[in-house]
Amino acid sequence: MAQLSLLNISGKDAIRQRLQALRQELNLHAHRYYVLDDPILADAEYDRLFQELVALEQQHPELITPDSPSQRVGGAPLAQFATVAHSVPMLSLENAFGADDLVDFEERLFRFLQIREPIAYVTEPKLDGLAVELVYEDGLFTLGSTRGDGLIGEEITQNLKTIPTIPLRLSTRAGETAPRRLEVRGEVFIGLADFKRLNEERGQAGEALFANPRNAAAGSLRQLDPKITATRPLDLYVYGVSDPTTLPCRNQHELLKYLGSLGFKVNPLVHLCQSIAEAIGQFAQLQSQRPTLPYDIDGLVVKVNDFALQERLGAKARSPRWAIAAKFPASQATTRLIAVEFGVGRTGAITPVAILEPVRVGGVMVHRATLHNEDELRRKGLMLGDTVLVQRAGDVIPEVVKPVIENRTGQEQPIVMPTACPECGFALIRAGQEAITRCPNPDCPAQRVRGLIHFTGKGGMDIEGLGKKAVQQLVGLGLIQDIPDIYRLTTEALSTLDGWGDKSAENALRAIAASRTPTLAKFLAALGIRHVGEVTAQLLARHFTSLARLVLAGEADFLHIEGIGEQVATSLVDYFQDPAVQEMLARLEALGVSVQEENRDSEADGALAGSVFLFTGALARLSRHEAKARIKELGGQVASGINRKVTHVVLGDSPGSKLTKARELGLTVITEDEFLRRIGR
Repeated sequence: MAQLSLLNISGKDAIRQRLQALRQELNLHAHRYYVLDDPILADAEYDRLFQELVALEQQHPELITPDSPSQRVGGAPLAQFATVAHSVPMLSLENAFGADDLVDFEERLFRFLQIREPIAYVTEPKLDGLAVELVYEDGLFTLGSTRGDGLIGEEITQNLKTIPTIPLRLSTRAGETAPRRLEVRGEVFIGLADFKRLNEERGQAGEALFANPRNAAAGSLRQLDPKITATRPLDLYVYGVSDPTTLPCRNQHELLKYLGSLGFKVNPLVHLCQSIAEAIGQFAQLQSQRPTLPYDIDGLVVKVNDFALQERLGAKARSPRWAIAAKFPASQATTRLIAVEFGVGRTGAITPVAILEPVRVGGVMVHRATLHNEDELRRKGLMLGDTVLVQRAGDVIPEVVKPVIENRTGQEQPIVMPTACPECGFALIRAGQEAITRCPNPDCPAQRVRGLIHFTGKGGMDIEGLGKKAVQQLVGLGLIQDIPDIYRLTTEALSTLDGWGDKSAENALRAIAASRTPTLAKFLAALGIRHVGEVTAQLLARHFTSLARLVLAGEADFLHIEGIGEQVATSLVDYFQDPAVQEMLARLEALGVSVQEENRDSEADGALAGSVFLFTGALARLSRHEAKARIKELGGQVASGINRKVTHVVLGDSPGSKLTKARELGLTVITEDEFLRRIGR
């Protein structure tokens, strides 16, 4: 009996070894085929090895591993996607539209850094795809998500596993180990030839065609059934990680090479530039290459190469200071300007909107386009009846570029900017140097409706059932006039809406009830305060932790927060000092709306409150990311550059120029050991 058992163990070990060898060989050849475009194995031989792998795994399912090539397709369809909070926000990039904007970008860097020495940059094609994050733990792919709003994305791990250019296990050289945790960012896309074939297949099957490759990629990644995603020709290029300080790389160029060594696909058109002039040259060269590329791009990303400089530059609320997206001229077409409508936004901004004869621009049918503001309208010299050049700004938002003067017949009519609000009749104003004309009436029905739509929408409280159409109906019927009225709604009132019944009304009321205890960040974003979006709301919530403290804050308190500027601070003070706002907040409280404080344990309530830390040099006993996270848990802040708001400079190994500047400013410098004592380590 003992001999039989030993034979079984020996046989199982042989199968395990064969499976390991098959996986390694198949992953190697897949990498050469999909990433390096340099196959050395015939397709038939690859298929034979794959079938052997699948057959062995079917016989011994207990030996299947997460990184097996067989696991790229599988899993039951999901009912819905879970959400994932990014440990480091996936910020968007500011845009540049030519050489002058790139020169201005470098000038801003010089002013912020207070230097004039040349800065090196890395340029990368800006793919028109979908940003994702891939998390690896001890070298194994464990979690994948979309960018989402930059803070929270959708968990799409199984769908991402179907993309052959995403390694399921990182490659490492002999003697090396994979990082304990690595969060890689990249862009998922579909190549132009694959997109054409995909649409041809859909057309032959009688299915709706995708408008463009980006829509196709986004729709494919958001399939609840991974088997459907597996049929789509998705690809990926990686461009960075969430926290490069944890890796053996000093700059972006080294990082991309390092990611390539781990098995990721890195765009071959990445270029290291020693000056902004060289980056501008790359912009022009890539623009000329654009028609010949096998995938869609809409610009060039320019990044400061040196990570030490990136850290000094830091980020604003929505974008890093050290990177910019230089956008190519957008897709264009000509059509006729039929009329101009003047819309009223939720902040009272009057926006002229061109009504056009429908025209296809960049694969999308366009019949309306923004004219931005009165100054832009005058600068372009547009007239009703003009033939106009239309483009999709950033290849997304339709806008009118200019009139085609040569096509004028003399029948065109001037466009007259209104002097009174088209919704409420109040006299319009333009404050100071603002380019925006506004309706100053806080009771303007258009502002009220748009504010309510924002409050209940996905960028606000996300109250299911109370979408744009429902809100408009409720206002039209006189059932709601302002935000507190939402919390007075009844089943009887809601069931009177077009297409609604008792069940729809009850579902909406449950969603309204669930929204009575919002987080502070969610509530602030929902209020629609000028210049306060979701990212800024998160900054405010983390700093003040409660609505009561925030309401009493002054401009100086707001300016103390990294990422909050004078414009935002003034807007916040003006908003919360408005008696109508104070009365609205009181009514909401009386109706049972209770804004939750930021969750912090008793230790965090004040341990590092008011402290601002800056790191220089490498920490020996914990990662920079862990240190920053602990500071924020304890109520402190982390600075990205030297300034007088910094209360403690933490000294690591091989400190940089920050130490000299800190001593010049007389800032408190502490050792890593002292820092660890302060955070309870």
